[in-house]
Parts: sequence; structure tokens; C-alpha cells
Amino acid sequence: MKPTERTLKYLRDRGYYADMVERWLPNPKHPGGGIRKDYFGFGDILAFDDIETLLVQSCGSSFSQHKNDMLENDMIIVWLAAHRRVLLIGWRKLKLKRGGKAMRWKPRVAEFYSFNNELTVEED
Repeated sequence: MKPTERTLKYLRDRGYYADMVERWLPNPKHPGGGIRKDYFGFGDILAFDDIETLLVQSCGSSFSQHKNDMLENDMIIVWLAAHRRVLLIGWRKLKLKRGGKAMRWKPRVAEFYSFNNELTVEED
């Protein structure tokens, strides 16, 4: 299962309606045949419930790189100013017990906040 699929399940299990907003743009001149374009440059998934709207970036092992890229994206401040939320959810396999062998996929969640047009991040 890919990180985006895990994130969709994670959000839906928490009562959100969620779907992908990232797009594939074919381009034969680009290596790989095209590029992926995130919604506003930082969103893979749009999720909402009765109370709030989230834009979520999903990733695997490149959590720190995604976080740094998002901290440089001014559109996040615009999104947050409209009383919406921004999350980064990364996935990693962790041992269930210290010293054990059994492993499970666990989310690493960071939420972005704006104060005086400066972005900050808090992680779970």
C-alpha cells in the first residue's frame, strides 16, 4: 500500500471525507513521462467533516524534506488564514515492542500553523 492510500484510510477512519487532489500531468519531454502536481503546491489529499477542512501532504521516508518544502510555501499561510488546517502525514514501519520483530506502519503527523505570517510546525 502506498503512503497516499494509507493516509486516505487514516483520515476516513477518523470520520473525514477524503480524496486525492494531486494530479498527474503527462509530458513526454519530462523524464518519467510527466510530473505530479500538488494542490496549491503542497496538498495530495483534501479532507473535510462537519466542522473543518484539511489539506494533507502524504509521504513515506522523505518526511523532513516535505516539511522543509512546505515551510517555504506561502500558499499554506493563505490556506490557514481561511481557518483551514494543513497536515503532513508520513509513514514508517516501527516495532510493536522494543526488542521484538513484529512491525507495523505508523503515521508521523505534523500540523502547520501561521502566526503573524510565519509558519510553525507541531508534531505528534
